[in-house]
Amino acid sequence: MSQREQFKNGLLAKGRGKSNALRAWIYAILIVLWLCIAGLGGPTFGKLSQVQTNDQTAFLPATAEATQALGWQKKFLTTDAIPAVVVLTGNDVLDESDVRALAENLSEFTYLDGKVAGPFLSDDAQAAELLVPISGDTKAKLAVEELRSLLADQKPEGTTAYVTGPAGFSADLAEAFGGIDGVLLGVALVAVLVILLVVYRSVLLPLVVLMTSMVALCAAIVSVYFMASEGWIRLDGQAQGILSILVIGAATDYSLLFVARHKEALIAGASKWQAVSTALRNSLEPIVASGGTVTVGLLCLLFSDLNSNKALGPIGASGIVFSIIAALSFLPSVLGLLGRAAYWPFAPKKLGEHQQVEGEVGLWGKIAKFVAKHPRPIWMITIVVLFAGALGVTQLKAHGVPQSELVVGGSEAKDGQIALGQHFPGGTGSPATVIVDEANAQTALEKVFHVQGVNSAYLQAEDGGPAIIERGIEPYEVQGRNLISVTLSDAADSDEAKESIVRLRQAMHQVNPQTLVGGTTATQIDTNATAQADLNKIIPTTLAAIFVILMLLLRSVLAPLLLMLSTVLSYGTAMGVSALVFNNVFNYVGADPSVPLFGFVFLVALGVDYNIFLMTRVREESKKWGTYAGMRRGLQVTGGVITSAGVVLAATFAALGVVPIMFLGQLGFIVAFGVLLDTFIVRSLLVPALVEEIGPRVWWPSKMSRKDTAMKAENVGKVSGDSTPMRRSSQT
Repeated sequence: MSQREQFKNGLLAKGRGKSNALRAWIYAILIVLWLCIAGLGGPTFGKLSQVQTNDQTAFLPATAEATQALGWQKKFLTTDAIPAVVVLTGNDVLDESDVRALAENLSEFTYLDGKVAGPFLSDDAQAAELLVPISGDTKAKLAVEELRSLLADQKPEGTTAYVTGPAGFSADLAEAFGGIDGVLLGVALVAVLVILLVVYRSVLLPLVVLMTSMVALCAAIVSVYFMASEGWIRLDGQAQGILSILVIGAATDYSLLFVARHKEALIAGASKWQAVSTALRNSLEPIVASGGTVTVGLLCLLFSDLNSNKALGPIGASGIVFSIIAALSFLPSVLGLLGRAAYWPFAPKKLGEHQQVEGEVGLWGKIAKFVAKHPRPIWMITIVVLFAGALGVTQLKAHGVPQSELVVGGSEAKDGQIALGQHFPGGTGSPATVIVDEANAQTALEKVFHVQGVNSAYLQAEDGGPAIIERGIEPYEVQGRNLISVTLSDAADSDEAKESIVRLRQAMHQVNPQTLVGGTTATQIDTNATAQADLNKIIPTTLAAIFVILMLLLRSVLAPLLLMLSTVLSYGTAMGVSALVFNNVFNYVGADPSVPLFGFVFLVALGVDYNIFLMTRVREESKKWGTYAGMRRGLQVTGGVITSAGVVLAATFAALGVVPIMFLGQLGFIVAFGVLLDTFIVRSLLVPALVEEIGPRVWWPSKMSRKDTAMKAENVGKVSGDSTPMRRSSQT
């Protein structure tokens, strides 16, 4: 080598050294920045409960009749107290003096806001009811805990005391949501860690991927806390739980895809610096596209009229955005510094060093070859099976869940509600309210008594009790309106009570169309109606938005249509099977009306995710090999990583089952089952078989659709290993 060439090589080596040093500094700075964000997000996680609200009425639109009635009802109240219903039962007739003594002792209750009303004895004198107003400025959970402790010490001997009503149910719901802060996150992380250990057979790499998920979650938490504290969104416990699961699952999925490309580059002989650059270049489009699809799908929830649904849009979208950023910045930075050491003890070796040629070897190579040989029977049988599963959707009872069933398992509020219904009219403690103009108040009251399902009713006086004109106790008037308190014969959260409210509204609107009927039951009715309207509006919006993204990504119309139809069919199957499981295995009484909507948004967006991972690689390979060979090659090299991603996401959503909230448990099952269905059936069999059947026309109207189908015969051998060697896939 001449001196000139040596000098030139020396300059190049020196330049590479400086470039690598600069990269190392950039990687280190990015890691430090993310760790600083994590330092902010950790403490903020525990503060999210401070900006939560789980009041169902707060999520209804302002135009809902129940919301308007509540606004007027607050004007009739001198306090914002939350009523707690104390139910006292005994095997024998209760001593009224003992019950009155208990009522007097409750004056010691710290959170008492006003006077204890009662006791009211049942007709059989074996039960008594006390109404305890709890200060609205305090957390219901703290107040109810103290009240229950006080009752345990002071209740008459031989009696059982329950705290139920709005305050009791709120406290039990808050107790159930308490597991979100620690238990849910811990279970999800352990599940993901176990899967990653199996996938990578490495000690360090699973921890790096988990750390990527955690820094993304911390960043999302800071963002969500800021939005909630500023009043931009209404955060509830359900959305908080979904955020944690969504970020852990999505960030891990994107990390799996990046690591797969990084490992491929290392096997090809790239340096640790080149491997990161190559992996970024090859994984950027599918990660951003898949994450963008989920983000757009979630943001479609902004069209919802329910504030709880609307809030999940920006909450979930922020989680996905930070998952993308972390997977494309924090993870590459760590892998850039660690290089092959991240994969210890099974560090990838360069091609040629004990690296076999992958032909027909490997599970996904065999699956790809099997699908290529029998495409038509595979897609026909698969569609029939999926349609059969989808038939179960007719059994889905998504018409709302009684308040007493929101928490899975037993709760004191639920037991108290049952005891109350055994001795008092079912609607006791949760009355319906009628807001009527003063001129029609008496007429309205008379009509109320003729409504089937009404037990009792009265015009409310200023002290909250009944107005008795003969005694000079006039109805309380606010801005020309009176309030009628209506006790129903059935429990406020029962189907019978809902039917009674429908009849009551019809009767009251005949008196005056401006009359408003509100209360617990009316709120449930309006929530169900709004949720159904959301479903009809958001589903087509989401489908249209995702379809446009797929067209831009794949430069095709037919391929996106194929992917969307297969994903929607998969969603229908997941909902149908879930309905059968809910009814016959878990024996759930029903489902929240938002369950089908959330299930749709997550399953369609996340299901398309895996198809994006697959089809972007298929398109890349098809440019070089043709559609038929490209399909097989794409399935073969992405099979492992997409399967791992699907199992991870299913495991994280399944973790929602540890929180004893029916809505979260149902959503977790639907998404987990649906993701596995997409992973193992739709993406592995249905989509590849349809592409094999359609051929290059799947890329219509792009130029790729006009390539000669003769490439099928030409390239079959190359993909199967008979002619052109194919590097071993980096996946297990």
